[in-house]
Amino acid sequence: MSSVARFRLYIWSGNKRKVFVTAAKAKRQDLEVTGSAPQWQTDWTSDYITSSGFDLYAFKTVEGELVALGAYEVRNGTMGVHVVYMESQAQSNPTLVETPKYGGIGRALVAYGIKLSVDAGFNGDVTLDAKTPELARHYERDFGAVRLPSRESSAAPRYMICDEAARVIFTDYLEEG
Repeated sequence: MSSVARFRLYIWSGNKRKVFVTAAKAKRQDLEVTGSAPQWQTDWTSDYITSSGFDLYAFKTVEGELVALGAYEVRNGTMGVHVVYMESQAQSNPTLVETPKYGGIGRALVAYGIKLSVDAGFNGDVTLDAKTPELARHYERDFGAVRLPSRESSAAPRYMICDEAARVIFTDYLEEG
């Protein structure tokens, strides 16, 4: 009897153990967490985010701890999913704390974007913008992202994760079961 692989997101605890997380459409209460202590970098209740039309997802541990939020753009007529914005909880954000509570959050959010792309028939292709040179290097080195040409010079560089790079990330989250 053959087993079926299923997609299962995880992040890493401080002691390098897998912590499984689920992704679900974000609810208002998920977004409101970003404005209370410890405060996130972005207020996800802003009109820009809530009225954007982006698909907002909350990523939570089995115990219900909100560890990240992601904004994805999945539109007909495009060739992939655009990861508009992703953010980890304040306790796990390396720009806010010296020792993050969890690791691997960004990779899990990118993997979820790849899953959305596969589900939408886009072959697993995703794009994302590098808001800093450090993020650009991280996307290239750790995700196999390729910079897309011909963006306005004032815009953040846009990267694409596709083909083998997307497959490698996606398959890391497949589990026999």
